[in-house]
Amino acid sequence: MKRILIFSLAYVPYVGGAELAIKEITDRIDSDEYTFDMITLRFDKKLPAVEKIGNVTVHRIGFSARNVKVSDRALPWQCKLAKIFFPFTSFFKARSLYRKNAYDMIWAMMANQAGFGALFFKYAHPDIPYFLELQDGNTLERVRARRPITILIWPLYRAIYRHADAIKAISNFIKDLAREVGFRGRIEVIPNGVDIAKFSVPLSEDDAIELKMKLGKKMGDVFLFTASRLVLSRGVEDVIRALPHLPSNVKFLVAGDGEDRTKLEMIAKESNVENRVIFAGHVGHSEIPNYLKVSDIFVRPSTIEGMGSAFVEAFAASIPVVATPVGGIPDFLFDPEHDPDIEPTGLFCNVRDPESIARAVKRYMGDPVLIARIVKNARTLAEEKYDWNLVARDVKTRIFGPLTKV
Repeated sequence: MKRILIFSLAYVPYVGGAELAIKEITDRIDSDEYTFDMITLRFDKKLPAVEKIGNVTVHRIGFSARNVKVSDRALPWQCKLAKIFFPFTSFFKARSLYRKNAYDMIWAMMANQAGFGALFFKYAHPDIPYFLELQDGNTLERVRARRPITILIWPLYRAIYRHADAIKAISNFIKDLAREVGFRGRIEVIPNGVDIAKFSVPLSEDDAIELKMKLGKKMGDVFLFTASRLVLSRGVEDVIRALPHLPSNVKFLVAGDGEDRTKLEMIAKESNVENRVIFAGHVGHSEIPNYLKVSDIFVRPSTIEGMGSAFVEAFAASIPVVATPVGGIPDFLFDPEHDPDIEPTGLFCNVRDPESIARAVKRYMGDPVLIARIVKNARTLAEEKYDWNLVARDVKTRIFGPLTKV
């Protein structure tokens, strides 16, 4: 049996795309072949210091508070301090765990504080393979602007990449970023996946009626839908501003919460469409398939996107997608005009262009044949390439196997 130690800033119950990927992959790896430990931040005092979640034994460290919302703007000072010191506290925790468990590999989730912790451990144990996973779609310019301290420690930041024995990137866009930083080793492009079975299961007629009533969807309404953290980089405000360019029966259902919700509500009011925007608040990931099933078009005009699993979830749920050609999205979304030689899987709109969003929505509304074609192609692509079972198999054979072999 091989033992793998994971460094991750957050984990269950604080689940984003990166944390979901860890859980979906480790849950599908035979525990007789691999066992996983994780070092992560505790954040909330009510969470146990050690807990077994699926196939991962989670070790939570760092200062904590009560009733914590994991958002950079909302974190209490104790948790912000814990993030700052995580490179060092995770390293010392890893050394302690290593004395009890002779790890065959370490796995860092992203080139952030978790990556620094893994890097320090690699310096101390150079013979142990170090695997870095990259999911952040920010360009290097954005990283520098968002984290000014990175400029001061740029050589050390580059070392997170350059000392990795292998890198997994979830899109070709992120692969290119790793090369831009200076990594010259092996990079495997393995996307995040989707639980195809969960997102493709039909919603019963009774459940559909009940959810539509809850959301206020009337006969003849067309629901645009997005599910994301409510921050301005996701383009939710651009969809709101597109509504005045669309018929009054077109409404926008937003699942999620975040620090910019108040700003988005104000934008809806200023655009005179507050009665056409439904802020559903936090919706558990297990409920997202139902929201997709009662919606008509998935729209997320992102300004950045490492990959965009939510789009592929919409593929699996058989609803058409409107997206921007940024980050990793062009890996799987093919527009009939943008990619004329490839069977289409969605429609592109321009970044920061509400009228462009409206044009794409109108195109779907006026062409049911195009919708049927796109939905069929997108569903097939999701099944053939993005099922979590396939992703876990590729990670095991292309990453774990080569790095942990004796």
